[in-house]
Amino acid sequence: MTASDKKKLKANNVKDCNQKKHVHVNNNQSDDTPVTRYIGTDYSYKHQIVWKNAIGFLILHVFALWGLALVITGTVSWKTSLWTICVLYIGSEGVTIGAHRYYTHRSFKATPLLRAILVTTQTLAGQNSMFIWCRDHRLHHRYSDTDGDPHNSKRGFFFCHMGWLMCKKHPYVIQLGRRIDLSDLQADWMVMFQKKYYYVLYLLLAIYLPVCVPVLYFGETWWNSLLVSYFARYVCELHGTWFVNSIAHLYGTRPYDQNLQPVESWFVSFLSLGEGWHNYHHAFPWDYKAAELTMHFNFSASLIRFFERMGLAYDLKSASPDMVTNRIKRAGDGSHYELGTEEARAAVTATGPLHPLNPTYNTTLKAPDVILKPEGLPLYHEHDVLNGDLNKST
Repeated sequence: MTASDKKKLKANNVKDCNQKKHVHVNNNQSDDTPVTRYIGTDYSYKHQIVWKNAIGFLILHVFALWGLALVITGTVSWKTSLWTICVLYIGSEGVTIGAHRYYTHRSFKATPLLRAILVTTQTLAGQNSMFIWCRDHRLHHRYSDTDGDPHNSKRGFFFCHMGWLMCKKHPYVIQLGRRIDLSDLQADWMVMFQKKYYYVLYLLLAIYLPVCVPVLYFGETWWNSLLVSYFARYVCELHGTWFVNSIAHLYGTRPYDQNLQPVESWFVSFLSLGEGWHNYHHAFPWDYKAAELTMHFNFSASLIRFFERMGLAYDLKSASPDMVTNRIKRAGDGSHYELGTEEARAAVTATGPLHPLNPTYNTTLKAPDVILKPEGLPLYHEHDVLNGDLNKST
């Protein structure tokens, strides 16, 4: 897209937003309201708070902090703490490898046994059913950082981190979500079984199993085990995932494509088993590594290759070196470790130590004004876009 095209898109988007401003301010926009020609962020729109969700998250965090206090003060045994960390890790990989890299992006193929493992461990994580998780994440990639994105980072840190789960969905999220192809998930009996019986499976795998082991084998009380093995673990796991939506969209560099809002964040990759190399991931979402390199902070990629050696995973997809190099030279912000410039690398700041592991490590270069064409962004390969009719379900 040329500079003149971008200016034209931006001008048309502002015009569209101004034309419907009175509708947004009153929050009376219907879920079936036609989507405008260009998709950006209408800052006049005010999200409606869903108070039962907000209160629920408040209660969840109070109990989680209680559980963390029990761990810090040594009230629970080290066996319980170790068990909780193990469950936390297994559930996180169920999300990272299962929900994200396999089921959402189809970046590799899996045998029925591995699929069963991934669905089970993703249920253990408790981050909604596989079907809903993948639907929302595919929509996030198609219309990333616009009003069509469930956790649009242009709405600010808190909204994209967790506030989006406490608000009514933007009408564009509902409307554009109908266009996302979910036929592969609907054809997978394991995914649909989990979707149908999710709440029962959640109670058994995400709550009962993690809580009962310390009680039965480590001598913990039910209450202490619930606070640590469920509440503390669950909230820590949620924030690890949410950091990918917030920090990895706001604080970091854009060496692969400066036109994309997501950034490279060492800090998030450290916490999320390799999900923080986010500028690369949004540039090449079909790559099983979700990163250019895998020698540091990307254990999920190594685990996928282990599954491949075990015969459980195959046909691993990856962007070719030439494709990556061309993207860096064509659209990168100049901060790439090898192909970048000293000027771009100097345009980095941080509160405190200027180190990539610092969560505030950020480029001073201006973030892009994300305004997308109707077909959205690629998801499965470089030229994969939707048809141009925004208001027609596919």
